[in-house]
Amino acid sequence: MMTEDCPVPLGMSQVGAGLCEDFGLSQGDDIIEEVGPCDDAGSDLSTLVVPFPELAPVVFFCLKQTTCPRSWCIRMVLNICFLTWFERISIMVILLNCVTLGMYQPCENIDCTSERCQILQAFDAFIYIFFALEMVVKMVALGIFGHCCYLGDTWNRLDFFIVMAGIVEYSLDLQNINFSAIRTVRVLRPLKAINRVPSMRILVNLLLDTLPMLGNVLLLCFFVFFIFGIIGVQLWAGLLRNRCYPEENFTLTSGITLPTPYYQPEEDDERPFICSLAQDNGIMSCSDVPARREGGRECCLDKEDALASTVGLCVNWNQYYTRCHTGHTNPHKGAINFDNIGYAWIVIFQVITLEGWVEIMYYVMDAHSFYNFIYFIFLIIVSFYTLLCMCSEMKHVS
Repeated sequence: MMTEDCPVPLGMSQVGAGLCEDFGLSQGDDIIEEVGPCDDAGSDLSTLVVPFPELAPVVFFCLKQTTCPRSWCIRMVLNICFLTWFERISIMVILLNCVTLGMYQPCENIDCTSERCQILQAFDAFIYIFFALEMVVKMVALGIFGHCCYLGDTWNRLDFFIVMAGIVEYSLDLQNINFSAIRTVRVLRPLKAINRVPSMRILVNLLLDTLPMLGNVLLLCFFVFFIFGIIGVQLWAGLLRNRCYPEENFTLTSGITLPTPYYQPEEDDERPFICSLAQDNGIMSCSDVPARREGGRECCLDKEDALASTVGLCVNWNQYYTRCHTGHTNPHKGAINFDNIGYAWIVIFQVITLEGWVEIMYYVMDAHSFYNFIYFIFLIIVSFYTLLCMCSEMKHVS
């Protein structure tokens, strides 16, 4: 049954069988060829004709399946030959986007007045227009909301988010507003390649499907972090702030001050000297503070000789840092400590990555006890065992 102006075949229930997967049909090209121009789209008969039952009958409140703008979009979306070449072009555009993102240097030319920066901006605009046109064509052909519509696919939602973020970015550029958080969304554009390569998409979907099945392993990881974090807080809360201070009754001659309020091996205090309190059994004590050196020479004078003009000699101020006391700063700008469970988890994560874990262990051993190495070694062994459990679980699921 067909109309005279817009001949459309009916009874094509088999057409949309694979529509939600790749928007390609084996018979779609032949079907669209029979649609023809739709000059009388408002006739009563055309409103009843639905050539593709799997697609939305009307999109944007006015575009029917037999309306020419939408029929052109459906022709492009369902044409297998066109889709093949379009996917190849999309891959090339995504690769071009990766190259332009890698060549972008925001620190060299902030105002983007150089020729190189302007060329990269032109390529970025072209890539964005390409992705935006692709989204509009698919929305017109498939519809926006619904099971088999454009936003019914998860990867299409990612494409939609990237395009919308681009609109916000270009709108802010027109208003001369610098919003770097929106600008960073462009790095998600290479993820569009997942939607273009079927094998990669299957692999990513399989990985995402296995994540809920790893709940038991993730729960085990949480308990490992929680238990070891509680142990660290109970044993070493505040100990990594121990520093060697002068005695409370220490005084100096008027006009003379100590170089630093407590002993610091380095000016930036990145690797502090952590001492052990009297009630603890740490390795380091304030008696282990080395003599002060200036100009490659070891200082040997006392504070009484500070005002004396002695050539080539200096005061050993380090000998007066004899009292171990809890201060206010932790190592590495306050990032390494066990003062609360949050910071303890950060330290545990760094330890199980084996990045700088020995230095952290030495800090704890200096402040508390030599035998604290057992905690760190046992933590690494348990973490590797948990990792093996996760790998075996993923292998079992796959």
